[in-house]
Amino acid sequence: MKQLSESIVQAVVRPRPQESHKGTFGRVLIVGGNAQFGGAAIMAASAAVYAGAGLVTVATDPVNRSALHARLPEAMIVPFNDRQALKAALAAATVIVIGPGLGTDEAALAILQTTLAGITPAQTLILDGSAITLVAEHQLPVEFQNVVWTPHQMEWQRLSGLAVKAQTVAANTKAAAAIAGTVIVKSHRTQIFSPTASYENTTGSAAMATGGSGDTLTGILAAFIAQFGYVDQTVCAAVYAHSAIADGLAATNYVVLPSMVIAALPHYMQRIAASGAPA
Repeated sequence: MKQLSESIVQAVVRPRPQESHKGTFGRVLIVGGNAQFGGAAIMAASAAVYAGAGLVTVATDPVNRSALHARLPEAMIVPFNDRQALKAALAAATVIVIGPGLGTDEAALAILQTTLAGITPAQTLILDGSAITLVAEHQLPVEFQNVVWTPHQMEWQRLSGLAVKAQTVAANTKAAAAIAGTVIVKSHRTQIFSPTASYENTTGSAAMATGGSGDTLTGILAAFIAQFGYVDQTVCAAVYAHSAIADGLAATNYVVLPSMVIAALPHYMQRIAASGAPA
């Protein structure tokens, strides 16, 4: 299992080309945020915007409209219970995230099924939170080539059948190999399993153990893939950057809130990009 360091971020994050426009940096769609958990979708969308995605749209419960516009005016919004609007948003996206705050009721299942039916081979799908639980509970087929799963250990237990105590590197490697795409098993030392290699994150601390940290990682991951492509390096860079920023903040903060990590993203990415820029 390869150990991640800041060099992985330096290999991915680079200065933005001056001859560019918002479409150059990808279109991210976040599908989630029911009436109870709207904050999850807002945090994922905020992380995607602050990590550099060119355009971010949130398909969410209409009750979240005012909160989203107040918190993140850069994002667009569509009601996820409007099937035609959701299908149009899916067709326009480069990277599609589904799951943050989605819920696990029948309405959420229908939204997930609509989303899965609308994915094309040219797009990347990120399955997070509630979507992972729904896939596991309903045995939904997910056979796309460009797919990333972001389970925490209990969600990984539901998806893989491995009890938390049984989630060794060997067992996780075997279970991930049976699932399409790349699996990010979130824990104290997050593990990443791609179809060709496995990696372990070396950053992160208990300061990150607060609601919304996973949603923030998902948004960063979406933005990185939208800008830099779906390859192992990009996925690993997103995971490392998320925790490295939090570690820096944890030096002077007992708890590192997701909003703090989000706010620090542009500065961190600029420092990395400048460090690799030609003199």
